[in-house]
Amino acid sequence: MKISIAIDGPAAAGKSTVAKKIAEILGYTYIDTGAMYRAFTWYCMENGVNCESEEECCALIPEVTIKLRPNGQVLCNDIDITREIREPRVSGNVSYIASYKDIRLFLVDQQRKMAAKHSVIMDGRDIGTYVLPDADVKIFQIASVETRAVRRYDENISKGIPCTLEEIENDVRKRDYIDSHRDFAPLKCAHDAITLDTSFMTVEEVVNAIIEIINKKLKEKEENNA
Repeated sequence: MKISIAIDGPAAAGKSTVAKKIAEILGYTYIDTGAMYRAFTWYCMENGVNCESEEECCALIPEVTIKLRPNGQVLCNDIDITREIREPRVSGNVSYIASYKDIRLFLVDQQRKMAAKHSVIMDGRDIGTYVLPDADVKIFQIASVETRAVRRYDENISKGIPCTLEEIENDVRKRDYIDSHRDFAPLKCAHDAITLDTSFMTVEEVVNAIIEIINKKLKEKEENNA
């Protein structure tokens, strides 16, 4: 039986870090949807396209191929851009790319095909509301802007990516606004999702809390189907 877990939430809420760990523990396939939008953003910037121009960005769809490797590598047209997609210039523009309907349809189609083949844990902005509306378990992971900015700053510094805390906090606020106000599939909590505020939780605490929720939900589903 294939199981689908959706983890949504705002930028830098720690969704990817948590989802990866849970996928390893449960033996599910992890799909980082955010990395796919970042990869498309990187491609636009590398080709000198203005990320605020929907028409110009969407015109690139036919020439873009994005692949996610089990080891965490992100490839765009077979180029390893795992590090590049985390740079501040990409972070500052990815919400524009993610707001464009044709690009979302292009990438969502790939995400759904992945979920149809494996038990998956997928994180993003609209997984439980749009990508996988019938997901077995839905989590909406949040944290304060300040907490999220510090987490992203520490992550970038550990990877050797130059940035400032002020720059990251401004980027987080901008992305929150764009993600929640876009016309197509905006960031919002699914009506049947469980909200988890992780502002004062460690990664291990969040992982354990979500696994507990998953086990409880799957048990309830099994009992209802019995």
